[in-house]
Amino acid sequence: MLLPIRYSLSIFADMKREITKTADGSTTIYIPEMDENYHSHHGAIQEARHVFIKHGLESLVQEDITVFEMGFGTGLNALLTLEFARRQKKQVRYLGLEAYPVESEMIEKLNYLEGIGKEFRNDFEAMHKAAWDQTIAIHELELTKIHQKIEEFQPKIDSIDIIYFDAFGPRAQSDMWELPVLEKMATMLKPGGILVTYCAQGQFKRHLKSLGFEIERLPGPPGKREMTRATMLA
Repeated sequence: MLLPIRYSLSIFADMKREITKTADGSTTIYIPEMDENYHSHHGAIQEARHVFIKHGLESLVQEDITVFEMGFGTGLNALLTLEFARRQKKQVRYLGLEAYPVESEMIEKLNYLEGIGKEFRNDFEAMHKAAWDQTIAIHELELTKIHQKIEEFQPKIDSIDIIYFDAFGPRAQSDMWELPVLEKMATMLKPGGILVTYCAQGQFKRHLKSLGFEIERLPGPPGKREMTRATMLA
């Protein structure tokens, strides 16, 4: 996930981070100073599968899909996307924006392969060893990790089929849920493209409506009553 804009890189580097186990047995990263997890403590893998795969990728019909992730973070969403692409025999272009990459020492302590499959070990390692701002092919996935802050990022218009909006929640990272950032999301989505997120905040959904999105309130993952899927109208 992306860090709050108010935190500088030097400040973040000094923050303590811990590996914690979530309710489904999968791990995540916890930042005590912010009281925030990179993924839901109710279950990191099951939340990501519910929000971004079940109610995101599985709702698309095209064989060739372009994904944009707001916050590459631990790479969990990218790994689950590769699993989906392999199972469904689809090709996916994946762009992950991240201002503050997770150190390799932290990545090595995560146990996602236990829940997703040890056969993805080399793929997961390749994702994290890949150079930033370059494109590599990992079987069905064409991955580009973008090392940049969202306020500096200039999106390509009408280029994305689905956005995984996975920033920290509005309480910790309010700027990410406001119009300047959401306008960039609207700009990059193709007509009919979708944005999916675990968040169901009212003001956030009103912002999306004002930008031309049609909003769906869907059942949330464990621990959340609702999530949001927003479709960019033509």
